[in-house]
Amino acid sequence: MDFTEVATKPHAVCIPGPAQSHIKAVLKFAKLLHHSGFHITFVNTEFNHKRFLKSLGPNSLDGLPDFQFEAIPDSLPDSDEDATQDVTLLCESIRKQNFLVPFLALLAKLNNDAISTSSNPPVTCIVSDGFMSTFTITAAEEIGVPIVLFYTIAACSFMGIKQLRAVVEKGLAPLKDESCLTNGYLETVIDWIPGMRDIRLRDLPTFLRTTNSDDILVEFGWGLANSRLPFFWVIRPDLVIGESAILPPEFVAETKERSLIAGWCPQEQVLNHPSVGGFLTHSGWNSTVESLTAGVPMLCWPFFGDQQMDCRYTCNEWGIGMEISNDVKRDEVEKLVKELMEGEKGKKMKNKVMEWKKLAEEATGPHGSSSTNLDNLVNQVLLRKS
Repeated sequence: MDFTEVATKPHAVCIPGPAQSHIKAVLKFAKLLHHSGFHITFVNTEFNHKRFLKSLGPNSLDGLPDFQFEAIPDSLPDSDEDATQDVTLLCESIRKQNFLVPFLALLAKLNNDAISTSSNPPVTCIVSDGFMSTFTITAAEEIGVPIVLFYTIAACSFMGIKQLRAVVEKGLAPLKDESCLTNGYLETVIDWIPGMRDIRLRDLPTFLRTTNSDDILVEFGWGLANSRLPFFWVIRPDLVIGESAILPPEFVAETKERSLIAGWCPQEQVLNHPSVGGFLTHSGWNSTVESLTAGVPMLCWPFFGDQQMDCRYTCNEWGIGMEISNDVKRDEVEKLVKELMEGEKGKKMKNKVMEWKKLAEEATGPHGSSSTNLDNLVNQVLLRKS
């Protein structure tokens, strides 16, 4: 590619929220833009940039001549932990616009490089995670380029988040005390959201993270074991502390011939394997979409963020999942696993999820609705001259 081609190529700076699921979603979108002819600069926090290098090797972020990775500080204390940082501290840092100055400095550097070298074109647009908009909109206005806010959650969850202020104003939150978690109060119906029926207070997105204790995970594990079915169980390192703390020797002995336990997996590859009959998920939006597009029904165990709303729609609106209660008991898990894999309801869910898979394939085909929407976004917004 000669200098003229580089200089005239559209240049999108893509910045995700500094958490694993957000990074993955924005990275996929960045790849679509790259395929559409954009030069891409993908911006992680220094913390997550280091995690990539530690996990994938020192050359893993070298990128391509027209797909480069950069990093900016997040103002949080340095850490070598291989886990998402404290969500409250991250949100506070974003809200205070601690990212703005380093982000503007990076944009200036990219534009200066475009003048002094032939390595990249000037920045022509910004694609920002919607949760980073407190500073990215300001930055886009500062350099005079269009910006797109990409929310890495479902539309139903976005609508749920929009109701949180009203929930407080109506006196439904904050909760009076811990008894509200168990006395049925969370079943209070939220009936004012346009186009959304039968939503309960507990379905709304929450940033109060519940904890997976060792006891709960052991109880769940024995439910898997008692189903007598083969399983692959991925236990992330930041989910619990130490494998030995949650997997007693008798569990390992009981399941060793029909189980595989790991700390990580290439989830999309696993879900698309023909031997997979069901997926236990916390119901994050990435996982929900990946399971749906692979044609795999779900057992849903939500505990944070948008997961409750995703679970509600997966199980009650789309008919492709069953929910595990927060008070996890091995008998319930055993029953749900067997129903998912062998029962009549499981068969109906499988048929239903295959219908959704077909619709997803049509939408993302060459002339599908999603492909058309992406083309319109690129041509009418991202390529718009300021």
